[in-house]
Amino acid sequence: MTPQDRTDFAGLIDEYRQELLVHCRRILGSAQEAEDLVQETYLRAWRAYDGFQGRSSVRSWLYRIATNACLNAIESRGRRPLPTETAEPWWAAGVVFGAQPADPAVVTETRAGVRLAVAATWRHLTPKQRAVLILRDVLNWPAAEVAVALGSTSAAVHSTLLRARARMSEAAPEPDEIAEPDDACRRDLLDRYVNAFENADAPALTRLLTEDAVCELTSSRLTGREAITRFLANECPAFGTCRMVPTTYAGHPAFATYAPGPDGRYRAYSVETLTLTPAGVSRIVSHQGTDAFRALGLPLIHR
Repeated sequence: MTPQDRTDFAGLIDEYRQELLVHCRRILGSAQEAEDLVQETYLRAWRAYDGFQGRSSVRSWLYRIATNACLNAIESRGRRPLPTETAEPWWAAGVVFGAQPADPAVVTETRAGVRLAVAATWRHLTPKQRAVLILRDVLNWPAAEVAVALGSTSAAVHSTLLRARARMSEAAPEPDEIAEPDDACRRDLLDRYVNAFENADAPALTRLLTEDAVCELTSSRLTGREAITRFLANECPAFGTCRMVPTTYAGHPAFATYAPGPDGRYRAYSVETLTLTPAGVSRIVSHQGTDAFRALGLPLIHR
């Protein structure tokens, strides 16, 4: 590849980086993994650039490479990733859910409900179903183009799409389970959550969680408020010793948690994102390590 080819290649792909990052996050459910897979996509595209004949758009070509890179990564790890609250909600790419109401308040409420509903149901889909659903319903690719991208057939794509839609419908929570509390209730719930966590008040924390609350950790998942509280009380070194700084992460209320180190200084421990409902906290996603702090521009030491 000549220097001019390299310049042409860089110019072609740079404008697609952000949307490819979002695409990979949707499939993988992990912002960190998405960064790695976008780099893998660029590497594969670089190697294949000499053979790119322009039969499809550069955008479609890159999406095809990224989709397969994500699916291969999931298969090679032998696991099905859990989606996290950091993943971009798939309606954000312009999916239209029927007629759009004119009232901005209604629009906001509808989008909030969609975001929470998708977060609650996305994990029930297989990686292949997620990929097909994104390519067909989010990016509006024709079935034939999706089939080419995935090395499948139009009939198989249609069948996978129907199964994905049906699974989303089956797993969708009831409307009252995805409604968000009003501002006053929201502030009160968050204040009580911080108070319970910082003071190791396990009974109070249990009361704040919904009965079927879920807590997603780096390598495991807890279901049920008693299981969550028991884990925090017995296994979490930050419970009752930390300082919590309110923030938001991917549109969700969140707390940057700082735990005391051997030197007495409070150091970055985790960023916790919460899903709130009128019944309480229904989901906690723990982003341990410093990556989330850096992404939010937060200091690694709390002063």
